[in-house]
Amino acid sequence: MGGRAAAAILRIDGASRGNPGPAGCGVVLEDTDGGREETSRYLGRATNNAAEYEALLLGLRRAALRGYRQVEVRSDSELLVRQMTGEYRVKHPGLLARHAAVRRLLAGFEQVRFTHVNRSGNAEADRLANLAIDRALARGSGR
Repeated sequence: MGGRAAAAILRIDGASRGNPGPAGCGVVLEDTDGGREETSRYLGRATNNAAEYEALLLGLRRAALRGYRQVEVRSDSELLVRQMTGEYRVKHPGLLARHAAVRRLLAGFEQVRFTHVNRSGNAEADRLANLAIDRALARGSGR
């Protein structure tokens, strides 16, 4: 996966056990040439919405690093998708800085499209987000 393809699909998900609670994010980045990358990260204590934004930030950074110019972001978070498309305003103080950071990253792409998918259509990213939490809890760092 070297970024030869100009376009990629970015599947993202955030998870929180408790709200807030131990949280993780998962990212699946696929390009039109069949390249694929999976990434997950433990976030510590966070809300589900914060974890969703962290997944988006992680995924966009990975896509930029790989040189993609066009990205379709697929998320099962209706809130995140509607905030990123401007249908909903971002009001929560904990999300404002993350939203601004996403906006800065978006400026580096030619085109980014946000698509809301149902939960079953986002199973891989969900699995990765929960795997990050499971690994951290198993190590005893899930506080």
